Amino acid sequence: MSDVIARRQVAKARQRRLTGVLVSVIRGLVVVSICFIILRPVLVKLVSSFMLERDLYDQTVKWIPRTFTLENYRNMFIHMRYAEAFPRTVCFTVGIAFLQLASCTLVGYGFARFRFPGSNILFALVIFTLIVPPQIIVLPLYLNFRFFRLFGLIPEPGIDLLGGYWPFVLMAISGTGFNNGLFIFIMRQFFKGMPRALEEAAYIDGATPLQTFLKVMLPGARPALVVVFLFATVWIYNDYFFTLMFMRSGSLLAHYLDVAAHNYAHSIGAFFTGQYISLLNNTGMILFILPLLVLYIVMQRYFIESVERTGLIG
Repeated sequence: MSDVIARRQVAKARQRRLTGVLVSVIRGLVVVSICFIILRPVLVKLVSSFMLERDLYDQTVKWIPRTFTLENYRNMFIHMRYAEAFPRTVCFTVGIAFLQLASCTLVGYGFARFRFPGSNILFALVIFTLIVPPQIIVLPLYLNFRFFRLFGLIPEPGIDLLGGYWPFVLMAISGTGFNNGLFIFIMRQFFKGMPRALEEAAYIDGATPLQTFLKVMLPGARPALVVVFLFATVWIYNDYFFTLMFMRSGSLLAHYLDVAAHNYAHSIGAFFTGQYISLLNNTGMILFILPLLVLYIVMQRYFIESVERTGLIG
């Protein structure tokens, strides 16, 4: 009898192991399939960037180029003015991201710790900005910065701020920049979850609200600060819509990427087909997103830890 029971237990254990292996295989296949769907556009751009134009018309060429070349990268590096535009783009991105971080941190702390008439309504409006498409506010923003009057203090017709960095600076310091509603929400939720005993102890020691914010609350909010700064940096760097709208003749990578293929054709006096221009644009996009990939590789551990501590994955 005991032998029968032992054999049944062994069979059940074997069945559980087989079931576990099967579930793991199915889970792995699902994850790989989803990753391929997400990464396929990037893989297509990466593979085509090493092709010659004739490979585009070769039916036998799908993923592996027949003739491997780096000529596309060399030409796009030159006509994107990468050596000049990249440092300028990094300075612009980091500067605006820092201003957004400062303003959103202050606003988020105010919503989390201070109660005033209409605070809930104002915070609801902040959340509402997350679902408003930027195309809806294009015309008001454009006219506001084209005829900037600072609440009527500047006489008509106002100051034309378009074509420079001022629209981005003003939107960043006022907490109305790109995706600032999300950043305010992240900071508000993080500060709201911090114990009030820290502030009360600082107030007892004679600290002012500003000193409490700078010396007590900010050091403890480092995970949220990292998340907001990285999100802001990536989204500002990738922004194409507002950059081309506010900076009509800018000198950032996004501007040069938009015209690099046509400038290359003009420089050699040639006519490029649409397929070849698409190939060159794919190469330019790889050069464009390469710094972000390097940033993610370097900051991956800190980013994941910060996201977990802020509760964004909960």
